[in-house]
Amino acid sequence: MRGRGHGHGRECGHTYGHGRRGTGWRPVRGVLAACLVGTVVLGTAAAGPLPTGAAPGDGPDSPVSEADLAQHGSASMAQGRVSLRFTPQNFGPSDISDATTRLDWSVPLADEQTLPARCVRAGRAALVCRTGGLTAGGLGDPVDLAVRLEGAPTEVLLRIDTLWNGGARDDNPDNHRHEVLVLETGDVYHF
Repeated sequence: MRGRGHGHGRECGHTYGHGRRGTGWRPVRGVLAACLVGTVVLGTAAAGPLPTGAAPGDGPDSPVSEADLAQHGSASMAQGRVSLRFTPQNFGPSDISDATTRLDWSVPLADEQTLPARCVRAGRAALVCRTGGLTAGGLGDPVDLAVRLEGAPTEVLLRIDTLWNGGARDDNPDNHRHEVLVLETGDVYHF
């Protein structure tokens, strides 16, 4: 996906448009509060401020950790409601203290949602979910959620990506980026 940074400041407040809406990232109004809440609640601010452009582990005496994160799960849609379950995984070699996953939908979400405490809205068609710390070689707690979509779509494209990985280097980003076309059939689609 071109132009996608993984810093919170580059991602929050943007959705990925496609089809008749155009392509590329576009700003979404009114999500500053959600972004600020997401930063505080999801813990991406870490324990203190970093110098501009710095990441955890930056500095002459601090090696940058490496962690290969992935999400695997399934999604289905029936009557405008998408059920999603995914499990975060860390292939290592380093543990990470916290991680978040971004979920972008090709169709706007309905205004009223009941979301798990670990998920917040990040725009009209996006959510950010805290997946928590992950030990090297371990699985995280599954994330289960159901969202209602605006209107009566017959399909939705779901994009899943790691937004924050504790500042670790990930040399294999392909296993945490997924695009899943979910049809309104009730069938389960795995990723």
